[in-house]
Parts: sequence; C-alpha cells; structure tokens
Amino acid sequence: MDITTSIPTAAANPAAASLVARVESLTKSYGAHGARVDALREVTLGIRRGEFTAIMGPSGSGKSTLMHIMAGLDSPTSGRVWLGDTEIGGLGDEQLTLLRRRRVGFVFQAFNLVPTLDVEGNLLLPFELDGRAPSVREREWIDELEGVLGLADRLRHRPHELSGGQQQRVAIARALVTRPELVFADEPTGNLDSRTGREVLQVLQTATRGYGQSIAMVTHDPVAASYADRVVFLADGRVVSDRSRMEASEIASFMLAIEQVA
Repeated sequence: MDITTSIPTAAANPAAASLVARVESLTKSYGAHGARVDALREVTLGIRRGEFTAIMGPSGSGKSTLMHIMAGLDSPTSGRVWLGDTEIGGLGDEQLTLLRRRRVGFVFQAFNLVPTLDVEGNLLLPFELDGRAPSVREREWIDELEGVLGLADRLRHRPHELSGGQQQRVAIARALVTRPELVFADEPTGNLDSRTGREVLQVLQTATRGYGQSIAMVTHDPVAASYADRVVFLADGRVVSDRSRMEASEIASFMLAIEQVA
C-alpha cells in the first residue's frame, strides 16, 4: 500500500484561486536543539472551496496543529499560510482576529456554547462580536439554518436544556451564520453517541452539498471521515496521502497501515 502520495504545491497549482485556505512548506517545531520536536514538517496543502475535507492521522501526527495554523490560531515556525487570497503571516493580532471573525467558523468537540445565552443568543453572538446586527438577508439565512437544523422550536432554550446533538447543531449553525469561507470542525462528533454523531455528520454534508460551504474536519474516526468528499492523511507531521471519498473500512485499513509503518 502506497502511503507516500506527493502533493503538488499550491503556488504551482493554477487552481489555487479555488482554495479557501492553503499552507506551503509549513513546519511547526517545539523545543530546541536535542529536545526539538517537529509537529509538522514541510507540509503543503490546500482546502478547496465547496468541499468537505477530513484530516486524519494517528495521535501526534500534527492534524490539530495543522488546523490551528490554517485557522490563524497558531503561527508556523517556517512556511507560508493563506486564508483565501490573504497571506496571514505578516498580519498583526487585530488584523488576524478580524480576518478570522469574518472568514472562518469553528465547531469544537466541546460545543463551546455560552451557557447564559439561549439558542438565539448563541447564534447571534458572531454578529455581536463583530459589532453589528445581521442584515435582512443574513436574518433570512439564520431563519433557514434554524429550520434545516431543527432548532426553530428551541430558540429560547439554554444549552443545558438541550441534548448533546442539539447543542452541536447550535454550534454548527453558529459557525455558519456569517457564511464564512471555511468552517473548521475539531472532532465534532467526539462527545456524541453513534446515532447523534451520524446526524451531525449529515448536517455537515448538507452544508457542503446544499450550500457550497467549505469544511475541514479533524478526526481520528474512520466513520466520520467517510462522510467527507476528501480525506487527507498525516503521519509524523507530514501529509502521506490525499484521497477522494473513501469507505470507513478503507480508511480504517489505511490508518492501520500508517501506524504499522510508523
């Protein structure tokens, strides 16, 4: 089994304009000299528009570090990072915060809802943080999301009054309300039972297929990754394969092969 598929550099790719985020020759190291650890090593990767991408790898492979750097939450040791057509390496904290707020959405394993706000308040939070109210078109989009995600009759409920699946649906809706270019999902089904996890993954699929949303999901779960249009595998801080849609059994076998080589 070949696990050394090469990835062309985004800069050399004429389709770079269709990428919502990309990194080039990205390295992230911790420590120094003999104690240095390379979490990522010379990674070049692009996330395509309107596609659901799963990023997989064994524990310690660098997948969460890659997501954090692509989202502008962490900085690389070397290499270049773009969100859309903006290279973020030279941006100050205020510029970077504004760029993230307007171009990137986040869905976390722990939901990260504000417990004192009801569902509606949590959904409107991205607009409040941006210092504005939603426009008429954005209000229509929020109403549509509430209906599609089954939240319309839960708008006055606070997070503790919702099931885990409902809380994650609120988190997904909150990530989508401002129509960001890219949504990062970090183990979004990790705290959910199998049935609820499948429902959440179907919601993410619908976001890409129905609304053209770009999603990058970090996961260790082959079943979760099988919902994605594309699966990127990392091992020892490097991209070792980049595949189109795969069955869960294929993903599990490939992961086993990676771990055996490592």
